[in-house]
Amino acid sequence: MTDSPTGLPSPYAVFGRTEWARLSESHPMNLTGDDLTRLRGLGEPVDLDEVESVYLPLSRLLYFYVEATHGLRLATSEFLGERPTRVPFVVGVAGSVAVGKSTTARILRELMLRWPHTPRVELVTTDGFLYPNKVLEERGLLQRKGFPESYDRRALLRFVADVKSGELAVEARQYSHLTYDVLPATVTIRKPDVLIVEGLNVLQPPTVRSDGTNTGSISDFFDFSVYVDADLEDIRRWYVERFLRLRQTAFADPKSYFHRYAALSDAQARATATDIWTRINEPNLIENIEPTKGRATLVLAKGSDHSVETIKLRKL
Repeated sequence: MTDSPTGLPSPYAVFGRTEWARLSESHPMNLTGDDLTRLRGLGEPVDLDEVESVYLPLSRLLYFYVEATHGLRLATSEFLGERPTRVPFVVGVAGSVAVGKSTTARILRELMLRWPHTPRVELVTTDGFLYPNKVLEERGLLQRKGFPESYDRRALLRFVADVKSGELAVEARQYSHLTYDVLPATVTIRKPDVLIVEGLNVLQPPTVRSDGTNTGSISDFFDFSVYVDADLEDIRRWYVERFLRLRQTAFADPKSYFHRYAALSDAQARATATDIWTRINEPNLIENIEPTKGRATLVLAKGSDHSVETIKLRKL
């Protein structure tokens, strides 16, 4: 393990992609090209080779974690003289806008659904726990959407705590990227074996209030966490390229909140996307998201071509 900037030993073991790929061993690969087309995000070039080299070993590792965690909980229940119950295993997936964390979460869910005994795996994004646009406007936060203060953190914390505690049915809020707002309808999460929580700030530590109490942190309920990482300039470029592609897809819908951008020229679209990135997404990444990387169990580090090059697994 290499030294960290603090001079202390790094808590991570670092693997190149080829070295990591060997760790899948006999874990079955049963995703198809059609599956991957359905799962990957706009403009993300992830292919079956990357799934087999990167995500399949991670799926195998997660399977070991789930079984070991269940065994530890059984031992704790026996020690306490309680009736053992299976507690949902919670995985957090964090990273910047446009880095590919949503695709990572979807691929992991698909692989986990194919585990023995076909566990119930649910995926929830924290977008549904943003405050509605009306509330953000009233609080002067609409231009800080995605920053920690733009989320109903109490509702998000309650949701994860309720799922983790084994509640039979918990309501999760939903978000529409078409209308750029929280939906009134919810989705019911019914006691999953595994819950994946994906979002920008899911690894955020608790903040201390003026009265000395703290907000709590949803990462306290995570059994495993993944941070999807890349160089800032690469993420900025991916964000701008995705913005250009969206003019022909989501932005083209007259119902889209961003329909006004559909008719922009390439030059205008690049300028607009760069402005949004510089004012909102880059400061959020630097101030709030990237500092949480060291809290992750595993870091997937991407190269300039959007493919995972290095995997860092926490050992300490």
